[in-house]
Amino acid sequence: MNKLLCKTTLVISMLVFNSNLFAQEEDLLKLLGEEKPKKERIKYAFKSPRVINSHSMEFLNPGTMDFRILHRFGELNQGYKNFFGLDQASMRMGFDFGILQNLMAGFGRSTYKKELDAYIKYAPIRQSTGPWSSPVTFALVAGITMDGLPWADPNRKNFLTSRLAYYFEAIIGRKFSESFTLQVSPTMVHKNLVQTQTDPNNIYGLGVGGRIKLSKRIAFTWDYTHVIIGMPDSGYYNPLSVGFDIETGGHVFQLHFSNSTGMNERAFITETRGQFGKGEVRFGFNLSRVFQIKKTKKEK
Repeated sequence: MNKLLCKTTLVISMLVFNSNLFAQEEDLLKLLGEEKPKKERIKYAFKSPRVINSHSMEFLNPGTMDFRILHRFGELNQGYKNFFGLDQASMRMGFDFGILQNLMAGFGRSTYKKELDAYIKYAPIRQSTGPWSSPVTFALVAGITMDGLPWADPNRKNFLTSRLAYYFEAIIGRKFSESFTLQVSPTMVHKNLVQTQTDPNNIYGLGVGGRIKLSKRIAFTWDYTHVIIGMPDSGYYNPLSVGFDIETGGHVFQLHFSNSTGMNERAFITETRGQFGKGEVRFGFNLSRVFQIKKTKKEK
């Protein structure tokens, strides 16, 4: 009994001694003006929730709305008769909303096929430093598109579901430094209706996007998607876009060149008809303006 009492007293004494040491260490840190390391989220991997065409690993702040206009002209190789493509144009107008630090959603309308589209993006893991940090951001995107063109054959029985397509995307990205960000994004697009019986309903691709900061307000960006499964035998190509992001206060202005006409995932992944190497490239710009529509508490 005495031995048990001695052992218990010894354990309690050690616990009290250790807790006193820990308290003294905290007091010393406070006296030195140092604090325990905190978990901090890595910000501004990209200056926009989009790289150029594709989604980026970046999110809008909660309570903000991004009004975005995507404008793309005709192909440069059309020559001076069509003013190197400037006589033709397609556009997408979109509204994106920051809901939580790791959740956002948006919708838009394109002149290409008069499509409506909507999406939701969520990141269960975000790149951070400090305790319980993550070296990468992992985000998931789910979207839907609806073709708005008149029915090719209005006399047959047509269904609303035939107009719909869906896409599902995972984004794994990392901001390696203040000057360099890289991400990969495996994507699956499903079309309810395809042109021929031999065309697959499911198309699988792997996207790569990046950003290289050139100056305080200018960065070089690119995105490319390689279709792995589901590419038709001829007439379609992998989408490639390169350009520059220019920051001007509350605006982000993107100037770019792309071989795709469409500006949502269904369109640019499955229906890119231009060959970049043959000059079948379109000049375009994306204009983004962020508005604060709801006051929120500052992130800790």
